[in-house]
Amino acid sequence: MPILRDYLNCLPLIAILRGIQPDEAVTVAEVLLANGFRILEVPLNSPRPYESIARLMDYAGGTALIGAGTVLTVEQVQQVAATGAQLIISPNTNEAVIRATKLRHLLSLPGAATPSEGFAALGAGADGVKLFPGEMLTPSILNAWRAVFPNDALLLPVGGITPETLAGYLAAGANGFGIGSALYKPGYSATEVGARAKAFVELYRQAAPKAP
Repeated sequence: MPILRDYLNCLPLIAILRGIQPDEAVTVAEVLLANGFRILEVPLNSPRPYESIARLMDYAGGTALIGAGTVLTVEQVQQVAATGAQLIISPNTNEAVIRATKLRHLLSLPGAATPSEGFAALGAGADGVKLFPGEMLTPSILNAWRAVFPNDALLLPVGGITPETLAGYLAAGANGFGIGSALYKPGYSATEVGARAKAFVELYRQAAPKAP
C-alpha cells in the first residue's frame, strides 16, 4: 500500500485536473511529471473521469500516485478502485466514504472546513485532511489548527492556491497543497500547463523550509 507522506516528500503539490478529457490526460501528465509532480487527481465531475484515470494508471501508475477527486459516495469509491487508482479525495468529511476507502486499502484525503470535521476524518481512518476551501481557511487559521492537531497529521490546503500564497501556508505548517485552476483548466495546452507547473515548483522550492 502506498504511503501518502512518501509522495508528498517528493513534491507536496497535487495536480487537480478538473475537466480534463481522456485523450489529453497522458500528454498533460507527461509535462507534470517532467516538472516533478508525483500526485495527479482527476475529479469525478470531469468528462469520462474513470477513463482518464485508467489512462493515467497505464502511463504513470508505477511512478506517480493517481487518484480521483470529488468522490462523494461509496459506489464511486468502488468504481475508482476498479481502475487501480490508489487515492480518494473528497470535498467533504463523509465517514462512510473514508471507511470504504480504507477497506479497499486506498489512501483517503477528505475535505474539512472545521477542526471538528478534521478530527472526525482522522478518527475514521483518513490519511490526511484537505483544508477546503483554502480561500476561507487562511494561513492564520491553519496555524490555529496546528496548535491542536497531532504533530504528524497531514494538513493540505486546497482551493484558490496560487504560487504567491504558498509561502504563508508553508510557514503555518501546511504539508502540501492541491493545485487546481492555477495549474490546469480545460483548453490549456500541455506547454502552458508545463510552464505553470514549473512556476509552482520553483516558488515552492524558494518558500520551503530549508533543512538545517
